Amino acid sequence: MSRAPVDPSPASTDPSSRRHGRAGARGTRRALAVLGALVLLLAAGSLGAAWWFQHRLDSNIERLGDPFAAIEDGPVREDVAAETEAVNLLVLGSDSRISAGDPSQWKAGAQRTDAIMLVHLPADRESAQVISVPRDSWVSVPGHGQAKINAAFSYGGPSLLIQTVQDLTGVPVDHFLVTDFDSFTAMTDALGGVRIRVPEDIGDGDQVFFSEGVHTMTGEEALAYTRQRHGLVNGDLGRVQRQQNWMRAILAKVNNHRNDVGTMTSFLTTVSRSVAADDGFTVDRMRELFLSARGLSTHDVTFLTAPSSGTGRSADGQSIVVLDRERFDPLMKAVARDRAAAYVDEHADDLDILPATVR
Repeated sequence: MSRAPVDPSPASTDPSSRRHGRAGARGTRRALAVLGALVLLLAAGSLGAAWWFQHRLDSNIERLGDPFAAIEDGPVREDVAAETEAVNLLVLGSDSRISAGDPSQWKAGAQRTDAIMLVHLPADRESAQVISVPRDSWVSVPGHGQAKINAAFSYGGPSLLIQTVQDLTGVPVDHFLVTDFDSFTAMTDALGGVRIRVPEDIGDGDQVFFSEGVHTMTGEEALAYTRQRHGLVNGDLGRVQRQQNWMRAILAKVNNHRNDVGTMTSFLTTVSRSVAADDGFTVDRMRELFLSARGLSTHDVTFLTAPSSGTGRSADGQSIVVLDRERFDPLMKAVARDRAAAYVDEHADDLDILPATVR
């Protein structure tokens, strides 16, 4: 099938950052969004979204053109018999979103990528899986040999990153979105802050930044929480989980305030001003996805980190993340075949699933 038009808690200096082919109990309240990508579905489904409001939101989104046009081949979609098809969104957290649609402005190292997430919405629309790929994962980048995966965005923008991810995973990418973590601070503040549980004091040894307990964090506080490097038992992989925890907290806050017209109007406006997307990911397309996935609960969204065997050194001395292909490849094969929910249920003990409380 072709690509359509398209427990919530109360950097390296390297230039690091192909078009195609239920986990957890269901909550009693419905979520209308997943991450910066699926959260945009609210734009079409929430507040009764009048035409003028949808148009305003759509006009706020920075457009990337068609990054798939430059990709000649890609994975073949296998779920063609389904009444609705699975949708895969590649979501990028960059340090610079503005002018992301002009590949000529990209220079090696000029735009770093702090987060790469593959969001899978199955054809049955009963779950969603969000898989973070560590930015330092050592992979093959077409035309550039072995490199950190976030180098693909720096080298060639959305098209090269999409191709790199598709080649690595065998998963067809349908839509591409870029945001930045400064934008996530604005989204957080538009919601009046988010609740994040800190299981133990967080600090650098001399100063405590966050004491043990539940905090209602502002955007700046949440950003500081996710950017801490020192004292994390698993380093950058710990940062990935904190990023996911922040996003989960945003989801929970949106879910709890989805009927608050004032808050949601402010939030949706902020979101629409904070992302860049491929031309095919219009508000009409988001509305279509929202209507098909409106039964999702926050507990139906599973956050994972791509399986790895830890860190290492490349031949040229770079610090890298080594993907565990014996665990990574079967997971991605399940995503490509739209069997991710069942696979995660069956292999939960072997996967890096976001826990209810993050250190």
